[in-house]
Amino acid sequence: MTTLTDLARNSAPRNVAGDIGKLFGEAIAKKMDQDLLAKFDGFSTAVGTDSAALTPAVIFNAASTLRALGLPVDETYCVLHPKVAFDLKSGLTNTFAGLSTDLSNEALRSGFIGQIAGIKIFETGNMANTGTGGDFKGGMFHKDALGLAMMQDIKIETQRDASLRADEIVATAVYGVGELHDSYGVEVLADSSIL
Repeated sequence: MTTLTDLARNSAPRNVAGDIGKLFGEAIAKKMDQDLLAKFDGFSTAVGTDSAALTPAVIFNAASTLRALGLPVDETYCVLHPKVAFDLKSGLTNTFAGLSTDLSNEALRSGFIGQIAGIKIFETGNMANTGTGGDFKGGMFHKDALGLAMMQDIKIETQRDASLRADEIVATAVYGVGELHDSYGVEVLADSSIL
């Protein structure tokens, strides 16, 4: 919630209410993302360690766990913190010097890993640091492992407050997150070497 005064609205060169709505939407989306990412900690299976940098071997280990269940690779994803992904990229590119591989070249060219073991790798800074230093719990999961239920989409309402000569702007969303199928997800533990 925020209060938008008449003075601010009338003197601003931009659409202040529209800008506030955009900020509210981004904040709610970030909160939903953080709530889903926190579910990685609930997966019963974990690979890696929170005392070492992430290596491609850890990614292949997690992938083998999910492939053993017969899960389709094209419906499986891995999400890592950018500080953890740094170590993975460093290993794939021979410490950013370049190797003669497509994956190494792609990581150097675009800054994104793309795929390892057929699994699409994504990065987000919305993960919480779970220990001291750079301990971030990533996850590899099939699309059916986690769920997001929306009871009410993002709603923005205004209410006039004449005594303040302002409008209150309130944004809400009603949703829930949950782990749907525990064995369809693997917690990926790592400790960033740069944090």
